Amino acid sequence: MAHDTNNKKVVLVVGAGDATGGAIARRFAREGYVACVTRRHADKLQPLVESIRAEGGEAHGFASDARKEEEVAALVETIERDIGPIEAFVFNIGANVPCSILDETARKYFKIWEMACFAGFLTSQAVAKRMVTRERGTILFTGATAGLRGAAGFAAFAGAKHGIRALAQSMARELGPRNIHVAHVVVDGAIDTEFIRESFPERYALKDQDGILNPEHIADSYWYLHSQPRDAWTFELDLRPWMERW
Repeated sequence: MAHDTNNKKVVLVVGAGDATGGAIARRFAREGYVACVTRRHADKLQPLVESIRAEGGEAHGFASDARKEEEVAALVETIERDIGPIEAFVFNIGANVPCSILDETARKYFKIWEMACFAGFLTSQAVAKRMVTRERGTILFTGATAGLRGAAGFAAFAGAKHGIRALAQSMARELGPRNIHVAHVVVDGAIDTEFIRESFPERYALKDQDGILNPEHIADSYWYLHSQPRDAWTFELDLRPWMERW
């Protein structure tokens, strides 16, 4: 098993988008971790993988549907066999799609739950099974305000995010005594993304006043959680701009 001799440590980021997920992958890569990143379409990962390599890091992109058990199993097996042990796992799939409860379709409600909750179960379980054999590891879930309270027009998203928070709590209580650190990060506020810039220009205008979240600063908190000594682990961390109403 070659990867045991080169001491490589892997961070797996499922849902490595252009903002938060990508920033987390870059942050861990700067610390010497091999960044394994996934999206459903691998071509969208190329700029991220190239930017990490340009900074001197190691990165690998994988096309993988986190809602499909066989694809998740294959992904984890490939990484563990060919690259190295997954020391840190980040579940960062979004699915924030607003809709009135009166207009929501069964198909869309189910798809949002599949993406933002069920996929979190499949991927974190697959990784946890490897981590417990080594008796170490970190599992981090990207949560949202919707995981704490359901807003009008966000029933599907809130249901999924409540579910992922409950999953994280149960995993933390079960796996903590086995030296696996599980944490849930509540990201409360708009993030500096192309989506926010185009869809909410008035919110994006607050960027100059530090009124929206910088993905790089979010990533710093993920690294902080992973670096915590086990006598002082955080389960839940919330991040919001100083001017955010909450």
